[in-house]
Amino acid sequence: MAEIIVGGVSRTFGIVAPQADPVALVLVLHGNGAGGGRAMREWTTFDRQAEAFGLAVAYPDGIGDCWADGRGVTTADEAGVDDVAFLRALIEWSAAEHGTPADRAVVAGISNGAFMAHRLGLEASDRVAVLAAVAGTLPAALASREPSHAVSALLIHGALDGLAPIGGGWSRRRGPNGELRGRTLSLDETAARWREIDRFPPGIGGTAVAARTLPDGGHSWPGMPAGPGWREPVSQEFDAAEEICRFAVPLAIPAAERRRDR
Repeated sequence: MAEIIVGGVSRTFGIVAPQADPVALVLVLHGNGAGGGRAMREWTTFDRQAEAFGLAVAYPDGIGDCWADGRGVTTADEAGVDDVAFLRALIEWSAAEHGTPADRAVVAGISNGAFMAHRLGLEASDRVAVLAAVAGTLPAALASREPSHAVSALLIHGALDGLAPIGGGWSRRRGPNGELRGRTLSLDETAARWREIDRFPPGIGGTAVAARTLPDGGHSWPGMPAGPGWREPVSQEFDAAEEICRFAVPLAIPAAERRRDR
């Protein structure tokens, strides 16, 4: 377990360092209440993919086991936690310590971590070259934001997702007076927005956007067994970690080539 201080707050993460000449750093973001970065490391195959694809991988921990993803429904959001600053600092730390390129990170997450991946792609696009969102579409509150750089996006969503429906909608977490909060776009709307940001066709700097619908998938990580008591179906169509790395490696494009003001 490693630690950095961001805004006077200790933030922790696990790290798998590359052997040599890293292609990129992958930030793997856990879901809300899912056991933090350590659980994602145990649950996914990113450690194995790091060696196969020449990547470094970090497993950061959200404060309170969640992320301030911009929907306004998590305890981190309500507390005003600056997770964008933390993840930016982690990218910079890895660049200094392990030589990972500071302008072409990959951020991948599930559920609350997927929503946070969208936020980081929008607010740190000079650092994030690729985002991969599993079971989490674009928060409506962030949809109008204009990043400074184009970002490639891989969007993976189960058609049977009962917690974050593929058609978008409101969070299950109501406000203090029962009001609806945290609306998210549909998968199709999310893909369309990222394509608009990247100015398709053909995509600034060669960026790409791909949306994968899994007919037999629920609110889960494809390719891995469901945890104890988990009732959402798990697609075995592919290993999401491997799919993400295969998509991301050729799209780890320097920021200078992804600038939207070119």
